[in-house]
Amino acid sequence: MPGAISPLVSLATSMHAQPGVYALLLGSGISTSAGIPTGWGVVTELVARIAALQGGVETVEQARKDPESWWNENGAGNLGYSALLEQLASTPAARQGLLSSFFEGDTPDGEVIAPSRAHHAIAALVKRGAVRVIVTTNFDRLLEQALEAAGVSPQVISRPEAVNGMMPLAHAPATVVKLHGDYKDLGTRNTPSELSAYPSEWTELLTQVFEEYGLVISGWSAEWDNALVHALESARHRYPLYWDARSARKENARRLLSARAGVIVPAADADELFVELAENLDALDRMSAAPLTTALAVARLKKYLPDPVRRIDVHDLIMGVVDEVTAGIAAQPKDGEATGEELQVVWEDRFRSMERVVPLLIEGVWHDQEGQHDRLWGDVVQRLVDAAAVFESSFNDAYLGARRIPALVAVEVIAITATKRGREDLLPRLISGVEVVDTQRHTEPQSVAQFLHYARIADNAWIHMMPRTEGTQYYYPVSHIFKEDTRRFFSELIPQDSDFDNAFHGFEYRIGLLQQYSRGYKAISGEYVGSWAWAADIPRAEALFRRDLERHGDDAWADILAVDGDTVDSALTSHRETLSRLRQFR
Repeated sequence: MPGAISPLVSLATSMHAQPGVYALLLGSGISTSAGIPTGWGVVTELVARIAALQGGVETVEQARKDPESWWNENGAGNLGYSALLEQLASTPAARQGLLSSFFEGDTPDGEVIAPSRAHHAIAALVKRGAVRVIVTTNFDRLLEQALEAAGVSPQVISRPEAVNGMMPLAHAPATVVKLHGDYKDLGTRNTPSELSAYPSEWTELLTQVFEEYGLVISGWSAEWDNALVHALESARHRYPLYWDARSARKENARRLLSARAGVIVPAADADELFVELAENLDALDRMSAAPLTTALAVARLKKYLPDPVRRIDVHDLIMGVVDEVTAGIAAQPKDGEATGEELQVVWEDRFRSMERVVPLLIEGVWHDQEGQHDRLWGDVVQRLVDAAAVFESSFNDAYLGARRIPALVAVEVIAITATKRGREDLLPRLISGVEVVDTQRHTEPQSVAQFLHYARIADNAWIHMMPRTEGTQYYYPVSHIFKEDTRRFFSELIPQDSDFDNAFHGFEYRIGLLQQYSRGYKAISGEYVGSWAWAADIPRAEALFRRDLERHGDDAWADILAVDGDTVDSALTSHRETLSRLRQFR
């Protein structure tokens, strides 16, 4: 039906809303891509080995091509995975030896047998708590290996007598039930007689799982294990059943699906099913968790800020979120040619990466009127510029500048919030306390104000490649993008657009002063930051800045501007003249 919700989307949504409610039932098909054959694959290989002993090459080829026909002509009894094992190896010890070659060492193609993408995706589901119970008919150890690699230590129940001493399913972080045992355990179950009925311990445990959990079945055809089929049929089901299309083709599977109103999940194989399921859950995390997590983090920050005992907690809370941003910087594209569309995606990602940090900075700076956490705001900027300053000769310049976006956003947010709060001193103190080596251009320490100059973030030609600015005539397109993309961060602090324009232009005026008068550093000449230098009233910006200095004091600014015989007044006059001169060329 057009517009119908995909079963995989429905399953992911349910799993995300109710972590741990769904159990997995896995058969041999789950390990196919890892190089381990399905039950029928084992049958085919064993029939081929028998054929090799009874005839020549042609006989083996015939057996591989159509093992069922070959067996009907040359074998005894009905051909099946379990029946064949029973005839070839009459004891569990003999079956263990016979099966070990299928689960250890290399595949026929020479690849090492190792957990598949499906195994690793399932391990990720377990690690995140989406799945806590796994029932499997497999006796390989690939799932345990994948769980171990993910840092998960499940309780593994491979013998029915172990059920009585196991931790309750609801209390265990993860449980793997190996109904047919482990291939290295002499108690493996393979033959028809072994699979026709289960011990009471297995039956009771399966009843609990099937009645208390939803079920996702993959790689199990329901053709060989009558006891497991009966357990599914007998259980009173509370939650939905999902079954992958590839293994739900046979009659028994269809009957079980019909009886339980189950849903077939279109998927080419287990890899596709579980990888996409894990990705869907990650996507739901990004959609739903971030706002809630941010709100909780802000609430926690407000609680911590006034308590001097919680200074370390404040630091860890904010820097933990900042580390998420630096991880994104490290992971962004670095080299290769960049199209306008690709560059725009990277820029948007860098602005988006600050969505969790910005509310914490606004709340933190606003409520930290005494400046007790000023060092922390400097640490935030320092960590972001350190991440941005990483440079290798292979880096694409267009991508390289985007690494600086989070640091400039942080400086802008801190500065505008502090100015609104009457803390005119915070921006100059912040800038004087952070320095960076721009290894792309210099080997000496540089003022962070210079490092974050718009001209260091992007060449105008690159910006005009982006679809959002292509064909526009912005003289300062980087400034335009920053004003547009940071406006939303101040929707509560500064509701009116006109007030935000003034605040943003005021920030550009101040950062421009710091770029020109970075004490102890060589100033950037012939460049200025900001679209307002072309479009706005420069004397008005200066007048507003002078007003704020008179209201809140100018000591921090005097330390930077009043040097080499200058006064704050003469520095501002000189700056106005510089801006006016630059404006004449636009």
